[in-house]
Amino acid sequence: MKVEGLVSSLRNAETIEELFSILKKKGAPVMDLEGMKKLVIVEGDFEGKQFYTEINGLKANMALGDAMLNASSVPFKCKKPFTGGNLIFVDYENIEAEEFVLAYKGEDAGAYFHVKGGEGKEISKEEYEELKDKMPEFKVRGYSEEEMEGMGAFFG
Repeated sequence: MKVEGLVSSLRNAETIEELFSILKKKGAPVMDLEGMKKLVIVEGDFEGKQFYTEINGLKANMALGDAMLNASSVPFKCKKPFTGGNLIFVDYENIEAEEFVLAYKGEDAGAYFHVKGGEGKEISKEEYEELKDKMPEFKVRGYSEEEMEGMGAFFG
């Protein structure tokens, strides 16, 4: 699938539930995008209501840490005014955890997954809550020291 196709399909979402449903239908949280396996993180705002992704109970930006710098991000908008956010794509080959749980969450909606061996399986909210503290540490290969030093000149 192409990133543009995913982004255009999200434009049809009129609720946070529909947004999560479209992501699930497209294969999230682990998708093959243009021949590369990616972990799909989503965050944004739907008419004032926040939605975000958790990994093992931590907000994705905390769980990913420095690796967020290494991920690609694509903004998207939905049909209604004041709705949209960012899709963040993490190269699956950089994920060092063999197993983790992931949740797309909003105030009144959620989609929960158990990811093992690169495959995501939908689970219940109860299963997510039970598993999140039992998972091994979620690690993503970030930049090396040398790469960070090189970027230091870039970021000042």
